[in-house]
Amino acid sequence: MGSLVLCHDKHAAHPYEITRIHCKIFTIEELCYYLCNNLYLIDYTIMNEQLCAWLDEELGMHDLAGMLRDVIRMHGTVEKFVLTILKYSKIYRDPEMIRIQNVLERLKNQKDIERQKYKADNLLESGEIEEAILVYQAILNQEKDETVDAKFYGRIYAGLGAAYGKQFLYQESAKMYDRAYQICEDRALLKPYLYASYKYMSLEEYHILLTKHDEYVEINAQMRQEMEDIKENLQLELNDVMLEKWKRQYRRSHI
Repeated sequence: MGSLVLCHDKHAAHPYEITRIHCKIFTIEELCYYLCNNLYLIDYTIMNEQLCAWLDEELGMHDLAGMLRDVIRMHGTVEKFVLTILKYSKIYRDPEMIRIQNVLERLKNQKDIERQKYKADNLLESGEIEEAILVYQAILNQEKDETVDAKFYGRIYAGLGAAYGKQFLYQESAKMYDRAYQICEDRALLKPYLYASYKYMSLEEYHILLTKHDEYVEINAQMRQEMEDIKENLQLELNDVMLEKWKRQYRRSHI
């Protein structure tokens, strides 16, 4: 959220409380910060007359309060309600607003648990590994949602496997990928599972693991070939760099 610009100086005498997380806010900046950092969890509870009244009476934003009341009266969406606040505040620049709109559009028809996964996936992708792990774990620790796809929880375990792998916690990573494969039965999960296993096991343990399934042997061979290809390409690149360096040295010595 690097494009946040403080441009309002009105501070409420009485805070508005976000009941879902018991957070008290005093300014429009704090409201916008909450909304943008919780896009994945925003639901109908934010869309209420109490917030409109607070903006109207405490911050003197009469026009904004009127616009939000119109959204409620016309049975508008939560996404429209949130975007109305953010656009009116003019705190975020156009590129950030486009990103926010895209996220809200993606989340519009998702269940709450799917929103949580989307948040964790985005945290993982942006490098916020510990935060992603906490969200994935929170999903697994809550009551199982029977309405989602049967392989949904397998993808949660796969996300955890990737997150642990990025933290070099290879034993935990292998365990999560194994759980993911048991649920999803997706052959693509075997490669990261074997890689994580190789990183934490002794060679003897790893060779014993390979004997348990024919697929393991095949995938391990593919991984070895990929590593050889990478090494070969790196060597070729290094040779090109060294050749160019020698050429420059030769030219300088003959000037």
